[in-house]
Amino acid sequence: MKFSAVSLERLRRFRSTRRAWWSLWILVVAYGLSLLSPWLVDDKPLIISVQGEWSFPAFQFYPETKFGGKYQTEPDYPKLLEKLRNDGNDYWTVMPPIAHNPLRAYLAEVGEPPYAPSREHWLGTDAHGRDLLARLIHGFRICMSFSLLLTLLSTVMGIAIGAVQGYLGGKFDMFMQRGIEIWASLPFLYVVILMASLYGHGFWLLVGIMTSFSWIGLSYYMRGEFLRLRDMTYVRAAKVLGFGHAHILFKEMLPNAMTPVVTLFPFALIGGITGLTSLDFLGFGLAPPTPSWGDLMAQGLSALFAPWIALSTTVALFITLLLATFVGEGVRDAMDPKSGDRYE
Repeated sequence: MKFSAVSLERLRRFRSTRRAWWSLWILVVAYGLSLLSPWLVDDKPLIISVQGEWSFPAFQFYPETKFGGKYQTEPDYPKLLEKLRNDGNDYWTVMPPIAHNPLRAYLAEVGEPPYAPSREHWLGTDAHGRDLLARLIHGFRICMSFSLLLTLLSTVMGIAIGAVQGYLGGKFDMFMQRGIEIWASLPFLYVVILMASLYGHGFWLLVGIMTSFSWIGLSYYMRGEFLRLRDMTYVRAAKVLGFGHAHILFKEMLPNAMTPVVTLFPFALIGGITGLTSLDFLGFGLAPPTPSWGDLMAQGLSALFAPWIALSTTVALFITLLLATFVGEGVRDAMDPKSGDRYE
């Protein structure tokens, strides 16, 4: 894949913005590690050897009978390890770096949850006794995956609808624009409440609802770009030469209209993160007990006597949004031809 001189220059300007460049790398590495959280942050052993027989519970299902139990269901591994230890069995195990399940309530501590930070739970637990660090990491994975998927889908829809509007223009554009204005006037939160009451709180349902509203802003930008570009000389020349509409749209006009898309992408990602967190905070987001930053913030608000809940969640959210904002500012300055070498 060969990049144009303009694209290479924009990439050079982005890399020269050290704050944006390093923020991008931190987010990419953090998200990449979070994708491994089902194996790195869990209470299932990565490897367990009992009487010389190896098993890999983190990657494969084993029935309880394999370890001397009675049932064909998966064993409760923390209790299994405790039983093996108490019975004096010959075993050894390799546990994940953070050996806590985000859905398990750890209630062995003295008193009632939430439990304060300790050697066992570095950031403490939430109001249900679940490890806070484990829920933050799994919540980051879910939040970033949700926001990336939402941003990609809404970007594709915004490009397609705005491009067709701007390219065709005329009555079709006017008709579509009035329809979009009517759709945009619908109260988003009411739609979420209605759909959740009918179909429940599902990941894909929430993605679909939010996508159906999130594409509107980008479509305005794309419509304006294509209205401007369709009267350019090279577009008229392509029409005279007999190129089809698809070729003109995707080969001639779209590459020259991508600046708003690239510039707005990081900020749309921020909007997805804050949108999901807000809905979870209000109780209209993902169904419990899904690890959720919004749910943790709601718990922190109702449990002010346990400040570690709200503090940890707020710091995690603040750092994530700050890094994404730095990336967005770097992309915006790199796409701006007037930025020059201000960071040199």
